[in-house]
Amino acid sequence: MSRNKGFTIIELLLAMSFLSTLMLAVAMTVVRMGEMYNRGLTVKEVNIAGRAISSDLKKSISESRPLSLVPSDDQYVPQVWGGRLCVGKYSYVWNYGATLSNKSANSSNSNVYTSSSEKIRLVKVPDGSGSYCADPSKNIDPSGAVELLSAGDRGLALHNFSITNQSSARDDRSKQSIYYISYIIGTNDQAAISSSNASCKTPDSLDADLTYCSINEFNIVARSTNALQ
Repeated sequence: MSRNKGFTIIELLLAMSFLSTLMLAVAMTVVRMGEMYNRGLTVKEVNIAGRAISSDLKKSISESRPLSLVPSDDQYVPQVWGGRLCVGKYSYVWNYGATLSNKSANSSNSNVYTSSSEKIRLVKVPDGSGSYCADPSKNIDPSGAVELLSAGDRGLALHNFSITNQSSARDDRSKQSIYYISYIIGTNDQAAISSSNASCKTPDSLDADLTYCSINEFNIVARSTNALQ
């Protein structure tokens, strides 16, 4: 007399438990890989933008006369909302991330284009007379202005900018000067950024976003060569 053999209920439950655990592990791995991939794209976008701005600033300053960073000399105008830097042929005007996120700003502000209500991020505009620094309230003429920091896929923004020089770094014979520039670029989700705007919130914070938040500080050295006579 033959008897048919099969799996017992316990064996089936064990097999299903194993498969469920395996599928959960695979799903978690896929999710984690997706997060790492998106994180890498975010960091890459920030770094590419930072290097592009670095190259542009160095080139413009190298073609300019030595800059005066004294506020009354109208070449560097730091503001709470952003700032302006006039280096001869061109002027740079920028808004910080907090300003871009401020819904109350409108087209009458000096930190937007004259022809639209779109707030600028960081523009380079022809300005041989330095008029944008001489008159910090002057609106930006969009003709000829180039946006150096597009929002991209991650909504990038400038969070801080400073430029300094030292008298010891100036050659009085050649009139060449050395300038130290520091700026912070990153994503602009204000809820995920620390109060200093210098870093993303730590993982233990409720608003932390480790996948789509990236902040990076860039420090460069630029030299004016007195190319303009």
